[in-house]
Amino acid sequence: MIAIVSDLHANLEATRAVMADIEKHKASEVVCLGDIIGYGPNPVECLDIAMDFRVVVMGNHEKALLTHMDAANFNETARKSIEWTRGRLNIWSPENRETNARRWDFTGDLKDIHKDEGITYVHGTPRYPTLEYLYADDLNFPGKMEAIFSYIDQVCFNGHTHMPGIWTADMVFVSVTEANYRYRLTQKKTIINVGSVGQPRDGDKRACYVLMDDERVIFRRVEYPFNKTAAKIKAIPEINPSLAYRLTVAR
Repeated sequence: MIAIVSDLHANLEATRAVMADIEKHKASEVVCLGDIIGYGPNPVECLDIAMDFRVVVMGNHEKALLTHMDAANFNETARKSIEWTRGRLNIWSPENRETNARRWDFTGDLKDIHKDEGITYVHGTPRYPTLEYLYADDLNFPGKMEAIFSYIDQVCFNGHTHMPGIWTADMVFVSVTEANYRYRLTQKKTIINVGSVGQPRDGDKRACYVLMDDERVIFRRVEYPFNKTAAKIKAIPEINPSLAYRLTVAR
């Protein structure tokens, strides 16, 4: 059994709760689909946890951290959060130089896509790995869907939207509630959004991730003290307090 997580967004409380749930279910390894940082108050701690995962792919927030040009394309709230995160990873700080250098090296070495025995792991879509969003109503755009599915061998796991769900190549979307949080993979090409650990946006405040065992996918929702994370965000002037509010409404 493997665990697949995405969009931790520097939310240490959610990340720790999910890691405890993963340990309880005895998953043998963890794959992370990017956006370890951004929005939240604990980027350093979340990076340190992610460095022990078997696979981590690049998210758009990691790319923005590495490249000012990518950060310039963010909205003001996201950009200021990345600027604050960059300051937390200052390699010129004598007491943190070595550890922050390792964190930069780890982030800089991330790949856009990882493929493993017919499974594709990516942050956005395999067509535009750190840029493209995939939503349920994209079924209204069959050209987009067909193009994305053309990049997939069999199964693709993604994140980026913070909204879990399942798409099949015959243009069907299944919500996690419709699937009763379980889905059995078939021969159909399938895309599975694993949701967000650190900033859910589907109206459910619980952290979300996926367990995969053979051909079965299980969506896990995990309680965590979101008000504690929200309070830490509000205490940081450089982070927009709207990001604290989002945790309380999961939107």
